Amino acid sequence: MPEPAKATDDVRKESSMLKQKAMITANHQRLGRAREEGRKVVSTFIPGNLNELLMCFDVVSNLPEANALANGMRRRSGDLIREAERFGHSEDVCTYVKADIGMFLEGNLGPTGEALPTPDLLLLSYTGCFTFMKWFELLRDMYACETKMLHVPYLGDGIVTPSMREYVVRQIKEELIPTLERISGVKFDIDRLREHMRESAKAEEDLVWVLQSARNQPSPIDAFFGGVYYIGPIFTAFRGTPEATDYYAALRHEVEERQAAGMGPITPEGDMGEERYRLVVDGPPAWTHFREFWKMFYDQGAVVVASTYTKVGGVFDFGFRHDPDNPLESLADYCFGCFGNLNMEQRTDIVESYMNDYQADGFLINSVKSCNSYAAGQLLILREIESRTGKPAGFIETDLVDPRYFSAANIRTRLESYFEMIDQKRSVAAA
Repeated sequence: MPEPAKATDDVRKESSMLKQKAMITANHQRLGRAREEGRKVVSTFIPGNLNELLMCFDVVSNLPEANALANGMRRRSGDLIREAERFGHSEDVCTYVKADIGMFLEGNLGPTGEALPTPDLLLLSYTGCFTFMKWFELLRDMYACETKMLHVPYLGDGIVTPSMREYVVRQIKEELIPTLERISGVKFDIDRLREHMRESAKAEEDLVWVLQSARNQPSPIDAFFGGVYYIGPIFTAFRGTPEATDYYAALRHEVEERQAAGMGPITPEGDMGEERYRLVVDGPPAWTHFREFWKMFYDQGAVVVASTYTKVGGVFDFGFRHDPDNPLESLADYCFGCFGNLNMEQRTDIVESYMNDYQADGFLINSVKSCNSYAAGQLLILREIESRTGKPAGFIETDLVDPRYFSAANIRTRLESYFEMIDQKRSVAAA
């Protein structure tokens, strides 16, 4: 095994990461100023986030799971989770939920310290995660505010029929738009929606180019640990804005330069060095120990060339783009295609395509204790991918934002054993 990189207190970040952080911070600050500026606030989730539509009504978006993961990275989530458990929530409940509820119970100070306002509307685009629906039921009781749900049919048969699409479009027309007009006092303008979608499509094009740059050897990016930074603006309050378009153009330029120079990803400790293992990863990162978790990979020369978690807010790398010529239908199709709304066969096919297209050495699952929508079926997918590709698959366990379920020694041991398995497979193939 290679020698671990020397630890340092100086964290290396790409310029795109710094810009992304500034953008997300700016949205939290807008939330903090919303009431004094007379702006309405809508809380919604990342999967099925109808940001282009919301911007047509001049509302400020609050994204609860983004707050939870940000609190996890700041090491605040552990105390918030325990507060929610003292309030009566089970240890088995999604820790995003408990971190959010704990934040409310402790004064509702957001990750950057601003007091988050009571939302004027809870908007749930239901795209496959049942926990989200129960989460908003809890928030509705806590905030005593209006709630709307956009019901998106699950792709059990793997297809979107015309009647399914019309069902979602009708809800947007007859339920969501009138509600947003009434709450905001702003009349809906479909041409404004079209303009936001033009910006979205440009940003989506550049994001897909960046993610697919990992097909190169060496990969100029880490599509999991770096990828979760890259998706931040497009999955939250910025998709459809010129700021997002500029961000993804700059990110693409940054990655193009690394690719041309034959460089690998930038890690918190600098250039990764030799690429020894190319992995496809299923599942979220452990946000409370993000840097330590990433280090376990790059110390061994392992780079993630594709991940499923960077698709939870939209699967753009199989051709979908927001379409300004068919804006409401495009919103529906976007929701249908979120990763959590796909059936097990579709998820497995996506992973298999990543394994082949990105010339991966193995498939690794990070199973999260409290995320049932992700954990369901993971072992079946693992066995199927092993069977289809002949490549070794591994399995580790952490949690989203609960530090009690991150065992560094256990994870490191499992990863080292997994990398040895890949080496052994290579030796057999070369014999």
